[in-house]
Amino acid sequence: MKAVVLGTDDQLRLAETAEPTPGPGEVAIRVAYAGVQWGDVLVRDGHFPVPRPFVPGFEAAGRIVAVGDGVDESRIGERVIALIGAGGYAQVALAPAALAVRAQGVDLRTAAGFGWTTPTAYDLINTVTGIGPGDSVLIHAASGAVGTLAAQFAAAAGARRIVGVAGTTDRADYARRFGFHQVLTRAEFPEALAGETFDAILDPVGGATRITNLAHLAPHGRLAVYGNIATFEPVDIPANDLLMNGQSLMTYNSNLLSRTDPALLAASAARALALVADGSVHIDITAEHQLADVETAIANLASGVTRGKSIVRVQ
Repeated sequence: MKAVVLGTDDQLRLAETAEPTPGPGEVAIRVAYAGVQWGDVLVRDGHFPVPRPFVPGFEAAGRIVAVGDGVDESRIGERVIALIGAGGYAQVALAPAALAVRAQGVDLRTAAGFGWTTPTAYDLINTVTGIGPGDSVLIHAASGAVGTLAAQFAAAAGARRIVGVAGTTDRADYARRFGFHQVLTRAEFPEALAGETFDAILDPVGGATRITNLAHLAPHGRLAVYGNIATFEPVDIPANDLLMNGQSLMTYNSNLLSRTDPALLAASAARALALVADGSVHIDITAEHQLADVETAIANLASGVTRGKSIVRVQ
């Protein structure tokens, strides 16, 4: 089969590889489309050590063509969204059966755009910060795949005010399509907030931004941390100050959740998918690449060229 392989020289190449066979608790998926996500950037840049050669790709959509021991054979032929640890940029990929979620109510192209970002955005709003009617939310990286989805999930949950922060004017203009009441550029943050505070803040940025966010957290507010786009340097958060204001710093790691409680992640994915299927939430697929162009797709995401979600057509 054809697959994109990351070699020992850190280069991505389209190659012929052996077709994988599902093990116990796994399914094999004939991949129609794969999603491009930030994990691909982290692997490419060496932040996640992986064995070489390595087939990247953490999101796949297609049909189950084989199952391993312990998996119901009636699932063969099922259209699924697969959240996987590797192998998505290939004609056949393996997935844990629990994280091969039935793609009910959406086409496979949309299913590939769903990926990890949609359940992540859903959980950040509904599980981690528990947004409800009347709450206010500040969302960093507002024009990214998680940011645009989180704004829509916040609106669906009844948030009264949703503010975003995006890197540039163009990216801020793009983010405004997704239900934000206001979107600031990075240069305008935080001065343009004029001291406004929020019940929840979603922070994938880290560094100085994380510290600044604390000044804009309302009493009993929740700061949700789920990435480090700006820097991997640790940030010291004064726990006593949080305690005095009844505030919480919360983290979300979907990769960890997939390994410790995959059924819980799959349940969130199914709830998020229902909102996509009924039109409440829109996944904005802005670019479609061929399998041979995976390196370009990843580079575009890393450099900020990508807005919304990009996918790779495999079959």
